[in-house]
This record gives sequence, C-alpha cells and structure tokens, in this order.
Amino acid sequence: MKDFAGLGHLFVVSFLFYFSSFMVIPAITDVTMEAVCPGRDECSVAIYLSGFQNAATGLGALVVTPVVGNLSDRYGRKALMTLPVTVAILPLFILACNRSDVYFYVYYVANIVAGIFCGGTMHCLCLAYVADHVGPRRRAAAFGLLSGVSAAGFVSGTLTTRFLATTSTFQVAAAVAMVAALYLRVFLPDSGGVSCSDEACDPLLQASSCTSSTSSSASSSDSDGDLSPRLPPQKGGLPSLSDMFALLTGSLALSGAATITFFYSLGEHGLQTALMYYLKAQFGYSKDEFANLLLIVGFAGMLSQLIVMPILAPILGEEILLIVGLLGGCTHVFLYGIAWSYWVPYFSAAFVILSAFVHPSIRTNVSKNVASNEQGIAQGCISGISSFASILGPLIFTPLTAWFLSETEPFNFKGFSILCAGCCTLIAFIISMRMRGAQSSACKKSTVQHEQA
Repeated sequence: MKDFAGLGHLFVVSFLFYFSSFMVIPAITDVTMEAVCPGRDECSVAIYLSGFQNAATGLGALVVTPVVGNLSDRYGRKALMTLPVTVAILPLFILACNRSDVYFYVYYVANIVAGIFCGGTMHCLCLAYVADHVGPRRRAAAFGLLSGVSAAGFVSGTLTTRFLATTSTFQVAAAVAMVAALYLRVFLPDSGGVSCSDEACDPLLQASSCTSSTSSSASSSDSDGDLSPRLPPQKGGLPSLSDMFALLTGSLALSGAATITFFYSLGEHGLQTALMYYLKAQFGYSKDEFANLLLIVGFAGMLSQLIVMPILAPILGEEILLIVGLLGGCTHVFLYGIAWSYWVPYFSAAFVILSAFVHPSIRTNVSKNVASNEQGIAQGCISGISSFASILGPLIFTPLTAWFLSETEPFNFKGFSILCAGCCTLIAFIISMRMRGAQSSACKKSTVQHEQA
C-alpha cells in the first residue's frame, strides 16, 4: 500500500462519490414503480423509462467522455473531475426534497443530464489520475485498488440504504455528494497528463503485448523509455473521430481491448436493464431484497479488487486475469437467467469475485499501450465504447424484457433477455481466448526469427 500512498485523497473522493451514487439504486426501482404504476409488481412503462434513460445517458457519455478525457490531458485531472462530482448532486437533491410524481419526472430528466457527465467520465479521470502516479508494472494492482475503493463505496452505500427509510436515503446521498465535491476541491492535488517522475514511478514500461505478457509473469530489471504518442500533436483543438479510431486500432492490444469492452459491456448493460424488474416479477423482490443482493455483489467485488487482484496481478498478469474474469462474468449472468429459486440470484452474485477482474485488466492493458500524455483520451475512448454499448443494451433488451415479463410472452421464460445478455459476455470471452492464442503465436514467431537471426 505504501506504493500507492500518493493516491489517498483520490481514493477518498472516489469512495464518497460512489457511496452517494449507489445509495439510491436499491430504492429507485420502487420509487419509479410507485410514480409510474402504483400498486403493481409488473410495469412495462417503467421498464421502457429506465431503458430510455440508459440509452440517452450512454449516447451523451459516448460523446462527452473522450472529450473530457482529452481535456484532462491538457488542463489537469482535478479541474475536469470537478464537473461530474458537482453535477451528480442535483438529481439526488431533487428526490431528497420530495418523491411525488412531478418531482420524480424532474429527477428523471436531471438524472439523464447528470449521467451524461458522470456515467463514464468520473471513472475515466480516476484511471488517468492513477496512471499519472503509478508505474506500469504496478498499475494493474493500482487499478484494482481503485475499483475496490469504488466497490467499498457501493457496499457502504447499499448497506446504509438497508437501514434507512426511502426519504432519508436520498437526503443522506445528497449530503455525501456535496462532501465529495468539497473534499475534491480542498484536498486533492492536481495532476496532468505528464507522466510521473522516475523516483515516484516504476520505470518498467511494457512497449508491446508480447513483452507485457512476459514481464507480467517474471521480474525484470530492464527499462524502456516512454511510448511515443500515437496521436498527432493537437494545435489548440480536439482529436477528430478518425484520430480516436486510429488510436484504438493502432495495435492488436488496443483493438482487442475495445472489442472485448464492447461485447462485455453490452452484456452488462443488458443485465442491468432487465435484472431488477425480472427479480420483482419472478420472485417478488423489493427494496430490502435488492439491497441484500447488491451487498453480496459489492462485498464480492470489494474482496476481489482490494485483496485478490493485487495479489494475483503480478503473478498471472492482466491477460490471464481477464480470461478468468470473463469466464466468471459469463457464469454470473447465465445463472441469473436460469434462476429457479429466490436464492439462486444470491449465489450467482458471488461470481462477481471473478468478474471484477475484467475492467481493471482491460484498463491496465490500454494504459500500457499509450503514451503518458494520452492516458486521458485512451481511457475516455474505452469508456466511450462502454457508453455506446449502454445505448444499444437498453434498445435491445428493454423491449425483450418487457415482452417476456408481459402477459403476451411467446413462451414462459422470464429470464430469456438475461440469457441473451449472457451470450454477449460469452462472445467477449471467446474473443479474449482467440487474442491470447494470436499473441502467443506472434511471440513464438518473433522468438524463432530472433534465434535464426
């Protein structure tokens, strides 16, 4: 932990931000149902409203996140991080005042606007901040710790919700969000896109996927210089879409990370679109059951990222962790879809201890393959791809979920849409296995050519 001491204030801000954000999740389903379809356990209108919100948020974040990431490379992380932390306060404050129908719809619009600026931006900027302060060899563990702190905020917020009335939940969440914004402005040191000094960072830099795979499984004292920028210098403007596309397709590692992110995020957002309403219709879940389920998810993620991943990352490397995580993610989603009893979702949630490896492993791989002054935009592009998946997810899975939870279902399988989301995560797993094989073949070919030379 002493290697990450300089990230203490960032961890506090991240914890408070996600504490306030996740506090409202167990309660928002009941609030939505009460405002739209009072007294009912099934409501297609509520499902479509949630799906539209996710799609609109993803569309906005797709455009905003790479731009904000690039601006943070030029003007510093703290200045740009203030935006999502501040904007997140408004929707919480609205429902803290009142939960009537009018206030709900005002909250609904404000939450879409806030999601555009907060959905992927906060996570993107936190990752870039970590990359500024931690060397490549320890970056996987640092990203895992950051995700673990976020998971701790998730667990703490969900646990707090479990013992609060719905009205108090939104009041406490709004107060914590304000504290996060104040703490950020007062205590967090600024950080720009310039890489940290040699004294503060580990100088080892894996310049290719082949050397990265080798050095992640064995200690090495060799040191390479910083990667050359992949984007041309920007003279006062922002990179074009073609520049961003060139950045992501500049290597097998980056293009693979982008593809895996898309399919896995599509499966994740498909699950998120359907899960709450599926559990309410299938097993009669309410706020307390949702909170219990989310607590298991949060504890599993926190244990994985704070303890398990920092131990395994230096031993296995992010490529193996990614494969293990994707396998766990597939199991996690498929078990939800075929749940035959109320306790099966709780068992399924435990597989988050493996699926929590996925995103930190992808982000580490991306971070190692771009220059120090491109960390913000690279992470922003990956967040943008995830946001694009969050647009398609609701468009695909919202009508599918509403159809199979309605009285006109084609056949009796309420979890069919979740099963389809599991197929998306399975595709991501297959792609990662093929990439692993391709990288191994390339490394062997390179070794043979070097020996012949």
